[in-house]
Amino acid sequence: MPRELIDLLWRDHPAAPQGGARGPRSRVTTSAVVDAACTLADAEGLAAVSVRRLGEALGISTMSVYTHVNGRDDLLVLMADTTYARMARPDHGAAGWRDRVRRVAGANLALLLEHPWLLEIDDERTAFGPGTIARYDHELHALDPLGLDDVARDAALTFVLDFVRGAARARRRAPQADEMPQAWARWAGRLAEYLGDAHPLAQRVGSAAGEAMNAPSSPAHAWEFGLARVLDALGALEEPDA
Repeated sequence: MPRELIDLLWRDHPAAPQGGARGPRSRVTTSAVVDAACTLADAEGLAAVSVRRLGEALGISTMSVYTHVNGRDDLLVLMADTTYARMARPDHGAAGWRDRVRRVAGANLALLLEHPWLLEIDDERTAFGPGTIARYDHELHALDPLGLDDVARDAALTFVLDFVRGAARARRRAPQADEMPQAWARWAGRLAEYLGDAHPLAQRVGSAAGEAMNAPSSPAHAWEFGLARVLDALGALEEPDA
């Protein structure tokens, strides 16, 4: 009988049920299957991850893969939780809450840029995983100095991480990304001729921003500007003596 997802997530815990389907012992472990899936997703994207491809990569049958992970949906949850378990967790130390939150945001942005396929996994069942829970606990402590109640603390962390996910999505490279600085420099004058006197505000602001960034947009600038606003919003929740 297949193991439930929660038991697969906690497979290394002493309390986890042992054993599985009848028959000879598998040549690979569940963790090896998950690791292979993560490697494949890093190399080719989440769409490339299939039970068939994993079987080929591990030298086992498709049915053998199913004895480890039940199905692709469960596999994606296991992949996400494993990756969260391994992510860098900056030490909070004696830093103030602003520095703590900056470090948490930076660590999550780095994780999503290294493993962009995580942005495609929205399964809330990851909340049952040991890696996800450990990450959640660590990041909640970044907000200790703010003195928030539990519900507000959870909402504040969600607010920060939603901003990070949006920033990570904005940084996903489009096929023409490398061409944009050259295109902007080459076409800016011609665009001005086409526009003439139309949309003066868009022209003025776009010209100033484009000159400053040498492109229509800058993910790095947007990150710094947005994160500063996020910190300012959280600062409004700070207790007077925090």
